[in-house]
Amino acid sequence: MKIKQQSVVALTWILKDTLGEELDVLDDSVEFLVGGDDLFEVIEEALLGLEAGAELELQIEPEQGFGDFNDRLLFLELRSRFPAEIEVGMTIEGTSLPEGCNPEAPRDAMYMVSEIYPEHLVLDGNHPLSGIALRLNLKVESVREATEVEIGRGSAGTGFFKVQALHTHAPGNDTLH
Repeated sequence: MKIKQQSVVALTWILKDTLGEELDVLDDSVEFLVGGDDLFEVIEEALLGLEAGAELELQIEPEQGFGDFNDRLLFLELRSRFPAEIEVGMTIEGTSLPEGCNPEAPRDAMYMVSEIYPEHLVLDGNHPLSGIALRLNLKVESVREATEVEIGRGSAGTGFFKVQALHTHAPGNDTLH
């Protein structure tokens, strides 16, 4: 069966940055809905018409993937507003930000604690892969028709490539200085 809109593909991959450093290896296949919310458009377009066993290599620029790094999604917050056990790398939902945090911080975002200082910490609302061009070596392990449930929810239940902050715009405007 050829990959088309509303089909489910099982993929394995090796994800690297442009310097060749491996960022992620998926040896056990994961299913994604083509024509839903699981994959970036550039990946879906490259998969259309392929069959099980096909392999391809893609270069995904930041604007095609996780977006450009946006320094307006960095927020310096008082350390005292957060639990003592907070550590670099922890994630916090925007809806769970403590009282008194910057009101400009979108509440529909996920934040990673990127730095901790004695009096402050830095929250980063960018996806960890934002601003990075990626090289993706994909293998199509299988293809099948999507179920009505999968089509209805727009997903095969995964969505590695859509694990982004839910917000679409940072505070302020999009103009450069």
